Parts: sequence; C-alpha cells; structure tokens
Amino acid sequence: MIKKLPEISYWQLIIAFLPPAIVTVVFYFWTDKIRRVFYALARMFTQLMLIGYVLIFIFKSDSPAVIGLTLCVMISAASWIVLGSVHKKYKLPYSKVLAAIILGAGTTLIFVTQVVLVLKPWYLPQYVIPLAGMIFANSMNSVSLAAERIISELNKGEEFVKARQAAFQASLIPITNSLFAVGLVSLPGLMTGQILSGVSPLIAARYQIVIMLMIFGASGLSSALFFTFTRSNMLKLTSKDKSANEVFKE
Repeated sequence: MIKKLPEISYWQLIIAFLPPAIVTVVFYFWTDKIRRVFYALARMFTQLMLIGYVLIFIFKSDSPAVIGLTLCVMISAASWIVLGSVHKKYKLPYSKVLAAIILGAGTTLIFVTQVVLVLKPWYLPQYVIPLAGMIFANSMNSVSLAAERIISELNKGEEFVKARQAAFQASLIPITNSLFAVGLVSLPGLMTGQILSGVSPLIAARYQIVIMLMIFGASGLSSALFFTFTRSNMLKLTSKDKSANEVFKE
C-alpha cells in the first residue's frame, strides 16, 4: 500500500541544504565563483517559496482572467530569457521570439489541455499552470539553443539552409536525449511527483508520455517558427557590409 507523501518541515528543509553546503565549500577553495553559487541557491529558495504562495492564490482564485494573466507573464518571461541567453551584440527581435514561443508552445498547451486531457473548465490551474511551465521552459531552451547555433554557423560562413539544419538539430538535443533516457536513466519530475503522491505508476507513465510528446512538439515547433520569423534577419547576417548589431535592429 502506497503511503501518503510526508510533509516536509522547515527544519527538514534546512537539513536538505547540507549537500549543497558541501559543494559550496568546494567551490570556495577551487574557484572564484562562490558569489554566483550563493546567489543561485538563494534565488532558487526565494523563488520557489514565493511561487508556493502565488500558486495557492492562483489555485483558489478559480478565475480564467487570473490564469490567462499568469500564462502571459510566463510566456513573456520565457521570451526575455531567450534574449538574455544570446550574446549581447546580437539583439534578437523580441516580437519574433515571442511570436515563435506563443505559436509553438501556446498552441501545444491548448492542444494537450483541450484535446488530449479535455479539461473542464479549460483554465483548471492545477493542470494548466504546471503543464504550461514545462512546455514554455523547454520551448525557451530550444529557441535559445537554436539562436546561438544558427548565429554561430552563419558567422562561420555556412549557407542559411545548412546553418538552419545544424541549429534545428542542436535545439532538439536536450529533449531527444530525454526521450532516450526516460524510464532507463531518469524518472521525470511529473511522474515522480505523481508516484510519490500515490498515483498508480501506470497512470503516471501515461501522463509522462503525453508530457514528453508535447514537450518535443512544442520545442520543435517553437524553433522552426523562430527560424521562419527571423529568416530575413539571419540572411542579412552573412552580408559583409553590415554588422550583426545592425542586422538585428532592423
């Protein structure tokens, strides 16, 4: 019989910081990046604690407007992060990145919630928000990799078609590796969480299959749309009479 997932006390939460503390000590003696480690751990802790309170509010609101606003914030933030991941001298057009993620990830989210899961009402936050987080995050990573790789290929003198091919393949490496590893090397977060909460492993596996399919689809679509929307900018990147900064300002 599967027992109910035990509640983690604040004292247990503090104890959980012991392994990271050991790694932090190693960082202190071996590198000069100790501030970055402290900042990353502190930011992770703060963000997750705050999002816990925010999600309680969202789940209790039962308002489509609140859910819609939350999704807008998530997808807008994902697009900004893509811009920040690319070298500063290449100023990607935010509107095109946003459009690629909205159409690629947004339509995938609608498909999985309304066609596959058939949520009623459509805005059930317990499903929509976690699914949106996984789909948007993976699309964001895919577009980031796509942008970095295609710019690198074009700067090396590759033709656009070949550069796009290499970049598209690179953008899907993380999710493709996950498809190979899932079930053998790792149990993804959603599946693990469901099993820990008492859900049948068979049901959890079905949910995880849907999630993996949706992540793969959203990542690939977002990258493909990104290449489509920025094609004119990328082609100009090969022009010898223009700097990369001028290209992306157009």
